[in-house]
Order: sequence, then structure tokens, then C-alpha cells
Amino acid sequence: MENALNYSKLSKMPFPWYGYAAAVWLVAAEILMFARIEPFLTWFTPIQWTGLIFLLDAILVKLGEESFIFRRTREFLYMLFVSNVVWFGFEGYNLHLQNWKYVGLPESYWVRAVGYVWSFATIFPGVLLTSRIIDRLGVFDFVRFRPVAVSRGWRAGFMIFGFLSVTIPLLVPQEIARYLFAFVWVGFVFLIDPINDRLGMPSLLRELEEGTLRKLFSLFLSGIICGFLWEFWNYWAGTKWIYTVPFLTEPRIFEMPLFGFLGFLPFAAECYVFWQLSLWLRRRLSSENRR
Repeated sequence: MENALNYSKLSKMPFPWYGYAAAVWLVAAEILMFARIEPFLTWFTPIQWTGLIFLLDAILVKLGEESFIFRRTREFLYMLFVSNVVWFGFEGYNLHLQNWKYVGLPESYWVRAVGYVWSFATIFPGVLLTSRIIDRLGVFDFVRFRPVAVSRGWRAGFMIFGFLSVTIPLLVPQEIARYLFAFVWVGFVFLIDPINDRLGMPSLLRELEEGTLRKLFSLFLSGIICGFLWEFWNYWAGTKWIYTVPFLTEPRIFEMPLFGFLGFLPFAAECYVFWQLSLWLRRRLSSENRR
């Protein structure tokens, strides 16, 4: 009953004007892309994700939170920066793993660079704001069970597994590394989440010890939602990525092999653990600068 009353109050809050503008943006860009009008054809993916992020932010405001874009602007800009840093790291992995490539890129190096930075900046906001909306709606509030104690031994084991998962693919020959990409997509969760917990930051392990997996499930759902949108918008774009994974390449949904959608689940969790660690680093640097 209490949740119902809360949502009743939240429903009376005005929907921000930029949320309506973002919805129009998304529809208009879709039409212009199908009409093959530039720059909407070439820049379709970052254009759509920019519109979606404004829409997600407006939904959060409607649900009673502060706007990330307009009220927590420094944090939002920092999220864009972290998103780029992390994804360029994954691009570095791909130089060795060769699991995807880009086609239809602009000829100019500088134009391509702008496209990369713009596109990569939208990744973390898309995943994390979607997950936050799911949290606010209480979709997984029912997920409760007896708390699970995670010993130091298990935590150390998780970190060792995570470390090996993100290092071994870089150390073996490329013809072998191409088959190990799945370990990269789960490894950072096992490596970083115990560190976040030790640093006092929100962590998935801590939720497990509290008898819930609400955040993990909201991240998984966010990963599926965002993954579908990434692949849907990418499929029609003039500049896009295609996958070159060595097995289970069929059937496909858009450009993505069907089994590949499972990768969006741990990837969303990776975005979360990276973000929590980056928040700790930002606060640490801020405290050092004030001394």
C-alpha cells in the first residue's frame, strides 16, 4: 500500500518538457534516417541514443529523482567521460580478439573520432539510467531470500577468476583469443565488484549478503533493453558495426547472433561496477585536492 501511495504522488509530478522533445527527436530521426537524409543516416546510432538519454532522464524526473543532465551536470559529464574510457578499453581488447568491426565509416579521421567519442559517451548513461528507472519502479522489489555470507576466500576466488578472465585473452595467440571473448564480458564484474565492496561503495556482493539481487536483475533487464535498442538502431544505420565471432553466428537478430544477446546481461553489470569504482576515484581525488 505504501508503494502504491508513493507512486500515486509521483504520478502527479509534471513530465519535463525535454522528455517530450526527446520523444519527437527519436521519431523524427527514425523517419529522416529511412529517407537516407544526412547526417541522420551516418550518425543515426549516436543521434538516437542522445535522444533516448534525454528521455530516460525525463522519466527519472517524473519518478521523483533529480535530473542527471540539468541538476547533476558535473556527475553526468563525468559519466560520459568514464563511458568513453571504459569502452575504448574494450576497443583495445577487440584489436586482439577481432569480434566486431565497423563499416561505412566517414573518410575523415577527425570526423570518425567525433563519432567514436559521441557514440561511446552514450553507453553508460543508457545502461545506468535505464537500470535506475527499473529500480524506481520497483520491478524486482519482490526478490528476497535468506542473506548469503560471502567469505574472504570466495571474494579472493572471484577476484582471481576475474583477473585471469581479463588478462589471459590478451596473452594467448589471436586464433585462440577469439574464442575467449565471453570471459572478458564477465571478468571485470568478478574482479571489480569485490573491490567496490571493500571500498565501501555499492556492490552486487553486498546486496547478495543482504538477501536480494534486485540491482543485478535490474541491470540484466537494462542490458537486454539497451542491447535490443543498440542492435535495432545499428542495423539500419549507414555507419555501423558487424560481428565476426568465430562460432554460433546464426540465427541473427539484426546484426547480432542470437546467443550474443546474453552478453548484454554481464555487460550492464560491468558498466555498474566500473561506474561505482570511478565514483570512488572521483571522490578520493576531490578530497585530496581539498587538502
